[in-house]
Amino acid sequence: MLALIYSDRYINRMNTDPTKKLSGKSALVTASSRGIGRAIALRLAADGARVAVNYHRDDRAAQDVVGAITAAGGQAIAVQGDVGVQADVERLFKEAVAAFGSLDILVNNAGLGAHGPIAEIDTALLDRVVDVNVKGTFYALQQAARLLNDGGRIVNISTGYTRSAFPGFGVYTATKAAVEHLGLALSKELGARRITVNSVLPGLVDTDQTAPIRDQFAAVAAMTPLGRVGEPEDIADIVAFLATDDARWVTGQRIAAAGGLA
Repeated sequence: MLALIYSDRYINRMNTDPTKKLSGKSALVTASSRGIGRAIALRLAADGARVAVNYHRDDRAAQDVVGAITAAGGQAIAVQGDVGVQADVERLFKEAVAAFGSLDILVNNAGLGAHGPIAEIDTALLDRVVDVNVKGTFYALQQAARLLNDGGRIVNISTGYTRSAFPGFGVYTATKAAVEHLGLALSKELGARRITVNSVLPGLVDTDQTAPIRDQFAAVAAMTPLGRVGEPEDIADIVAFLATDDARWVTGQRIAAAGGLA
């Protein structure tokens, strides 16, 4: 509920904020029907961007995001697609460009968890996580490198787990480490076109995906210098900064967003 209240702040801002730093820009946010992705889509729209809201299965949730944006005077479309399938990713970009004329911002938010000891992760799960987290990011980065306007912005959502090591998170973290390195490499390749590429590394964030471990939130908050777990909007605000011209001199970076928790 708290996440929805924060997101409503962005919806209201679409009508009240006279300075919209992303006016005239268009964005594609993968997996943006819920959680962190939803908050990012709403925040970018609040700053004036036209947003392609990607979803895999939950059409209703995606339409809710689109409806919230359009009701507040913004422009958005919902685009179904599995980022782990190359043809779907190519279609996502094609539909976004067809709707908006061009594309300026890509946020690679889609990610699939794989929690468990390395010795117990079966091949089918490993393949699916690699398909979504690594291949899916690669497919999207490849399309962005080809289609994004010069001066564009790419933001990859990784995880704070890549800054340390925890039992049971080895496979998931390895795929996200690959995401970060793909972003770093692409930042060197696209620099001449003034396209920035950065990764945001969230800590524990309160979403429906983390709901099963809410009993652990208090312990994590106690270890966090800022005294709480994250909200989706904490991540969305950082992404929004990286998407604007204010972040024109920031590229190839891994930005931790975990309230000071190492």
